[in-house]
Amino acid sequence: MIQPINIKRIIYIPKGNVNYIIKKLQNDGIDITNFDKYTLLLLGKPQSGWIDLKSRKMTKFDFLNKLTKSKAALRKITIIPGETDYFIYKEIAKKMGFNDLKCNNIPQGFLYPNTYYLPYGFNQKEVCDYLFKVSLAEHKQISYKIFGKWNFKKYYKYLILASIIQKEAGSKKEMKLISSVIYNRIKKHIKLQMDGSLNYGKYSHTKVTPEMIKNDNTKFNTYKYYGLPNKPVCVSSQNAIIAAIFPAHTKYLYFVRVHGKHKFATTYKQHLKNIRGD
Repeated sequence: MIQPINIKRIIYIPKGNVNYIIKKLQNDGIDITNFDKYTLLLLGKPQSGWIDLKSRKMTKFDFLNKLTKSKAALRKITIIPGETDYFIYKEIAKKMGFNDLKCNNIPQGFLYPNTYYLPYGFNQKEVCDYLFKVSLAEHKQISYKIFGKWNFKKYYKYLILASIIQKEAGSKKEMKLISSVIYNRIKKHIKLQMDGSLNYGKYSHTKVTPEMIKNDNTKFNTYKYYGLPNKPVCVSSQNAIIAAIFPAHTKYLYFVRVHGKHKFATTYKQHLKNIRGD
């Protein structure tokens, strides 16, 4: 019991009885015998899930003791609506101890905003697979509730629209109104000309300037190109997604932020008055 063992600091303990746990640890290459289960039973019930042993070198007794007392090795990750994949992955990489992170298996803007607790022992692939799995489940739930089925291509188009709504709306109350402006402008073949579409990727927190509008040649520049971008600008809340699917019924074509809220207009003349504060 006093013999030293070398082990990973972060290990995974499955749910099950002591015999099952001992067998799993043995299969993982840990120097533990069937006799050790009696010591483990005396020390208490082993934790389950990913746990942090706080060290890689210890005696076997210390190891068995820590199996019953070590805390979960989890990292709290909060994905905020309106943020871009660029900054989301940077934050996750920092908290998980990665040099970098990019989930190529997850379409841009598909991550579902929520708070997640990721095991510290996850590698990059496991993080990406987990985030895709839970995001897909959330989006499917929304889709089945509204459409009664799941069609990725159709749903993804709504995510693109929702992302602009998310960037532009000042509140949940405004989302369906912003959505109606987008639909109305597309119907009349008017460029969207929305600053929020240019807050993509690393420009998520960058103020949109006339120079940026002039020099940006991506499809996110709704001042240059008609219609929606080909990918979401950012991740979107459920409220923004619902607003994208169910816009308000209005004739609004313009809006401008005034004192933290938006004023909407059906004509350019009224829009200019709103800008002046008339």
